[in-house]
Formats: sequence, C-alpha cells, structure tokens
Amino acid sequence: MDVETGWIASGIAAAVFLVAVASAVHALLQRRETGTVIAWVGLIFLLPLAGSILYWLLGVNRIRRRARALRDGHSPSPAPRPSLAVDPVLSARWQGLLGSGDTLSPFTLSAGNRVTPLFDGDEAYAAMLEAIDSAKQSIALATYIFDTDRVGRHFAERLHAAHERGVEVRVLIDGIGVRYSRRSMIAHLRRLGVRSAAFLPAHLPRSLAAFNLRNHRKLLIVDGASAFTGGMNIRQGHCRTDPGRHPIRDLHFQVDGPVADQLQRVFSEDWRFATSETLSGPAWVAPAGPEAGTILCRGLPDGPDEDFEVLQFTLLAALAEAREQVTVLTPYFLPEVGLLSALKTAALRGVRVDLLLPERSNLRLVDWASNPLHAELVERGCRIWLTPPPFNHGKLMLVDACWVLFGSANWDPRSLRLNFEFNLECYDADLGRDLSEWAADLRRASRLLTLPEIRQRPIPLRLRDGAARLLTPYL
Repeated sequence: MDVETGWIASGIAAAVFLVAVASAVHALLQRRETGTVIAWVGLIFLLPLAGSILYWLLGVNRIRRRARALRDGHSPSPAPRPSLAVDPVLSARWQGLLGSGDTLSPFTLSAGNRVTPLFDGDEAYAAMLEAIDSAKQSIALATYIFDTDRVGRHFAERLHAAHERGVEVRVLIDGIGVRYSRRSMIAHLRRLGVRSAAFLPAHLPRSLAAFNLRNHRKLLIVDGASAFTGGMNIRQGHCRTDPGRHPIRDLHFQVDGPVADQLQRVFSEDWRFATSETLSGPAWVAPAGPEAGTILCRGLPDGPDEDFEVLQFTLLAALAEAREQVTVLTPYFLPEVGLLSALKTAALRGVRVDLLLPERSNLRLVDWASNPLHAELVERGCRIWLTPPPFNHGKLMLVDACWVLFGSANWDPRSLRLNFEFNLECYDADLGRDLSEWAADLRRASRLLTLPEIRQRPIPLRLRDGAARLLTPYL
C-alpha cells in the first residue's frame, strides 16, 4: 500500500468513526427509551458504518416531524366539546379515565350509541357488505391490508356497485399493506372507477425514511352514521366457512350512532393527508338522526404525530382505575416497562389480570421476544392464557366488565409508538358483561401458563428468546 492509498484508507476510517460517534451522540440525545438507546448505540459501535446508516434511515424519530410537516395546515379539527351529562355514579366511578380521555383525545364523549361485536369474517364481512349495499351518500374505507383474493374482490365489486349508483366512495390502503397482495387492490379499484389511494406509498429506497410510518387503522363509515372498526383486515382466512391456508380468528365491531362521526373525521384527515383532497359537501356531513343506543363512546386516534402516546397513557390510566378484573386480548405482546409495571401493580393490588395471548402467532420472532416477559408477570399474580389455534388476531381490553377498549392497536412498540391507530373506548355494563362472558369462554378453551412450566423451559430456548428480546426496538 503506497502512502496515498494509506492516507485515503485512514481518511475513510476517520470519517466512519466520526459518523459513528455523531450517530451515537444523536441517539443518546434524541431517543427516549433506555433499551432502545442501548440497542442503537450497541449496533452503531459493533458495525460503525452499517449501524450508522441503519440508525439514520430507521432509528431517527423523524416520524413525528415528518407527520407534522405532511399535515402542515391540515391539523385535525377537534370535535366540538359540548358538556355531556354523565350519570353521577358512572362519573364518580370512572372519574380518572373520563378525565384522561378529555385531555388526550381530540373528541368528546359521545352518548346514544349502539355497539355490536362481530366475531370472525363470517359475521363482520357480512355486516360490512350489507352496510355498503345500503349506502345512500358516502362510503369511507381505510384498512391496512386489502388483498385481491376472493374476499377482496367481493368487497371491490360491492364498492363499485355503490359508486355506480352515485354514492361517494373513498378507499385508503396503507402503502405497505397494499403490497401484501401480488396484485394491487388500488389499481383494481381505480380500474373500476372507485377513488382509492395509498397511505405513504413505499417507493424504495427514497421512502425508506418513512417506512415505519404506517396506517394500521381499520375504518368503514357509511353515510356518516354507521361504522365498523376493530382489528380485521380484508383478506381470505378470517372466515370459518372459507379459512384458506392460513386461518385467523378475529374480532370486529359495528358502531351505530353519533360516534360514527368521530371515525369519519379520522378518515377524512387521513384521506387529506394522503391525497390533499378535503372531503366536504352534503355527502360527508353526518346526519343528526335519532340515538341508536345507550352506550357512551369516544374515539382515541393514536399515531406518531400530534396524537403521540394517546393509547399508551389511556392503557396506564385504565390499569390504575381497575378494581376487580382486567382482561387483555392481543396478538402481539411486547409492552414497554411502564405498562409491564402497571399490569404487575394491578395484580399486586388484588385485581385479577388475565392476558390472552396466542399459543403461536404468525410472527415467531415476536413470540420469542415476548416469552422472557412471562415469568415476571406470572410471579406478580398475572395470569397468562395461551389461546389455541387458529391464530387469534383479536384486540380487546376490559376493565371491571364496564370499560371496553377495542380497535386496531396491539400491545407492541409498533402500535404504541409508530403506527397510526384508532381505538374506541366504551362505558357500558351490558356490553362489558357480554364481552367478559365471551372472554371467559375463550379462557376455558385456552391453556394457563404456569410458573413451573416457564422455569423449566430448556436453556437453548431461553437463550434464543433472550436474544430475540434484544431486538424489541427493531420489531
């Protein structure tokens, strides 16, 4: 190696070192979670060049800044906040949660709603298609995955039929979720004349910086008065009558009443975010019809923008309010330290904490990373139930059989910090009782995970799970 080549090599090495130091310093100053900081700094110094590149592409939380920039001039308009006469007994019992919801959510508590649980695609898809067929003015549909399989094409046909009879139709699919299918549903819908768009389309490599900015919401709003939300995508596998190769259990909800307008507001903001089109006019104005039921509901939009950590703080507030029983159903369970502590604290206070997790999910790495959490939870009195196959993708939280939370979010870092999510909180003893009974049936069909079983797991598996746990910041 001649002198010139040596100087070049030394210069490159020095540049890489400086970039690594700058990346590590940025991580130390910007990241908020200690485990995430350790993970990124460790990766940077283990692989200075590759680690730095990955950090600046994926680790820098430019999501909040980018989301705000994209929404500049289009920040969501909070719903008016008229005073709502809440039953004094209900208000006294749930004072903390009501107050946190007023502070965190852009929406006020809405009275006069009806909420209907829909189990699996057989019930959910039938109800959604019936609502689409009955639409007179508008249909707004947002989803993470919308496949061009038998189920997806059936939905597309009905959306096309609604469009043909003069209904205003808008369909928003996540830019990554649309790629789950080899044939683009967006292209298919556009050929049918249905207005559709992708939420932050993934055009690599230039969109890599926004790769984690995903819209995980599942919303269907018909005529501004009837809505659907929950965890169910539009694809084959959700129907027991046609499970396909990868059957999935899931839970969705139909919501009728004034709160449907809150879902439409969230969709309208996301649509404007993606297309710059403002949905206005008579078709997009929710009718002031009669009350559909007696349930109090409030929408809880959550995302890496102005709604950052809404869900995280709501879960913490709900666990603090629990007196008798907490039930959590989630397909992916990787909560951060604060939520773990809140679960354990609730159990130590004498609250019965039941966590229903899949025996085996569709993401093995997430399962492995979740396993190390089980011992500390069971030691403090939480009960973990492993639900049997097929994979249960449902998302639900119940507190004292009265407060109900459902929607699109999982208990993992992606949902709690990265994705745009939508959940609905409900206060109703009848709905809480019915869902508690359903959860009890699911527990009876599940297997209780015991502390001896956890401790007897082979060391190689425990090492594998511990290594996967280190990847939590990247999952």
